[in-house]
Formats: sequence, C-alpha cells, structure tokens
Amino acid sequence: MAELHPSEVAPAQAKPASPQLAIEVRDLNLWYGKFQALYEVDLEIKAGIVTALIGPSGCGKSTLLRSCNRINERLGYVTTTGTIKVHGLDIYDEAASRIQVRRHIGMVFQRPNPLPLSIRDNILFGHRLHRERAPGRAAEDEMVESALREVLLWDRVKDRLHHRATGLSLEEQQKLCIARLLPTKPSVLLMDEPCSALDPEATSAVEDLIWDMRGHYSILIVTHNMAQARRASDECVFMLLGRVVEHDKTETVFVTPARQETSDYIEGRFG
Repeated sequence: MAELHPSEVAPAQAKPASPQLAIEVRDLNLWYGKFQALYEVDLEIKAGIVTALIGPSGCGKSTLLRSCNRINERLGYVTTTGTIKVHGLDIYDEAASRIQVRRHIGMVFQRPNPLPLSIRDNILFGHRLHRERAPGRAAEDEMVESALREVLLWDRVKDRLHHRATGLSLEEQQKLCIARLLPTKPSVLLMDEPCSALDPEATSAVEDLIWDMRGHYSILIVTHNMAQARRASDECVFMLLGRVVEHDKTETVFVTPARQETSDYIEGRFG
C-alpha cells in the first residue's frame, strides 16, 4: 500500500445527531507542539455499548481516547481545537472542571496501576478524593463490596481486603483498577489496551467483564488485537493518520468494510 498523507485520508461521513450519545466529538484537532496528531475528528459514541478504536500504531487512537477526559492537558505542549461533549456537556468549556470531568469519565490504562495501598483503600480512593462528607464505615463497606462484585472479584478477595493490592495477579489488578472507578459513579469508561499486559486466559476474563458491563456504562476501548475488537465490541472505529476513516457496527467493519484502507488494515496488508 502506498504511503498516505493525512490530507489524503477522507474523514468518515458524519451521522445525524442522536440524543442517545455518550460522547460527541466535533472538528477535533490536536497538536503535540508543532506535530499534528488529530485532524478534524468527528465521532459519535453511542451510550450503553462497547466501541473499539482500531488502527496502526501512531494513528491517534490513544490520543483521541485521552482527549475524552482531558488527560492530554497534563502535557504543557498540547494544543486542541474543536469540541468534545460527554452526555451533552462540553468538557473543554472554560467552566468545566477537569476534576469533575475525570470523576465521571473513568480511565483504565495498558498496565494495571493499583495504588500501593490495601485492596479496600484502592476501591475507596477516588470516592474519598471527591466526597463532600465522610459516608461512614458501613457505607464504605457496602461501596467496596458492590464495586468488587461488579468486577467479579469479591469472592476472591473478600478475606484479603486489607492486603496490599500490588500482591494480586495482573488480571485481578486490572479488574481492581476498573472497580476503583465505580464508586464515583462514572457514566463513561475509557480503556487504553487494557489487556495488553495479560495472558490469554486473563484477557478472556477481562473481555467477559467488559462485555458484562455494557449497558451499565458506555465503554470506549483502544485495542491492537483485531480478534478482541471483533469479539468484545458492538461498534468499531478505524483510524488512520489522525483521522476517523470508518465507523460502523463491528461485524460490518470486519466483514464488509466501506473503505479500502479499512480492508487493507484488517487483512494485515499494513499496520
């Protein structure tokens, strides 16, 4: 396949607005210093489903994902234009609080990153950070149990809640990192290759968890694993050179893609 320039990649056709959107991205451009990483991204992520972001390394997947909860702003040389709305609220509006944005939009990273605290304190960390008043021991206990049950960890760790979280297996650590987000009641979960550090068995367990959480949360996941994208998402977004090239139901993208670039990537002709 001949090398393309970002200007040669036509953007995916924008769809009519829908009230059932979790994330709505409009005309998003992003620069790292003088390097432009995202070009005029328009994207609509439906509420209550799993949407996978796929594409070759360096195409802007993780940059787009991190833009959805303003993590990129930690780098002082990042510039963005355009808008990102989460459930109708513009998260880049001057009045929007980054702390509140990150409270309602949870982020899971490639490698599990449990805090060097107990399992219980990991679960309560975010809630304690954002709470207005102490909920009391009984309420905290209920919160911990509820979060761990939701990620199918409760039966494994209920007798070890005061043990350090770093002693868990990688699969358990990643599930714990997901559970840690839940007490703040996020509406959107962003996952940046959450299974890349896991073995096949643990990957399958985390994929099953992600699938079970759909409906309760809107999940946007970056993955380089084509089989995972096909197994564990309702819709799929293909990105190339900082642009959204195609966005459709996952089965449609993998079986009858509308764009030749999508077909070439899925069939392994580049990337």
